[in-house]
Amino acid sequence: MSKTAAIIPAYNEEKTVAAVVSAFKNSGRFQTIIVVSDGSTDQTAEAAKAAGADAVYEFSERSGKGAAMLHGLRHTDAEIIFFADADLVGFKSEHAALLLDPVIRGEAAMAVGLRDRGAGLVSFMRFLPLIGGERAMRREVIETIRPEHLRGFHAEEALNYNCRKRGLKYLGILLPGLHIRTKVHKVGWRRALPQYLKMSWEILAAIIGVRIADLFGKFLKSGEKKL
Repeated sequence: MSKTAAIIPAYNEEKTVAAVVSAFKNSGRFQTIIVVSDGSTDQTAEAAKAAGADAVYEFSERSGKGAAMLHGLRHTDAEIIFFADADLVGFKSEHAALLLDPVIRGEAAMAVGLRDRGAGLVSFMRFLPLIGGERAMRREVIETIRPEHLRGFHAEEALNYNCRKRGLKYLGILLPGLHIRTKVHKVGWRRALPQYLKMSWEILAAIIGVRIADLFGKFLKSGEKKL
């Protein structure tokens, strides 16, 4: 049986991180649950510890989601990694199983969660890049990518692209009832709108950037072969 680890990057998510940790614990499917508090100024770390996370690491200042993901990765030798955002609402053990099982069975190298936005939007989302933060994957999917491509929303696109270029199957799977605390809920429309625009730009830049890097042999780590 492959060893599995859950890694939860978190920035100021004291309201939701405990429920995410609990869902992983209740599943009984993970040998270790790691939370990386990325420069949080609230009680994120304390909430994660109280919920039973096996390890909680705290950055003194914000370094970005990709840095938090890689920090968690360095602290586990698990063959299968499950990344999840800390701002989830309605995350359950069943959701974790939906993504984890295809990877464990060898049916896919990576499974990406599609959050529940209603039937119409979910159908439309299948034509868009998979940028969800809930991902179960074989360790090699992230470990073979150069760290500079795992920053911000570049991380999601880099993971997708690595699977495509190496011929590794990856899936998008609907997670019914799963939502997030949106930026609007966190900071209001006035501050959220610029953040949404910045996010859209980062996604577009990532789609282009990873392909340019690959063209010049700067996408995979040294020694990794293109398939």
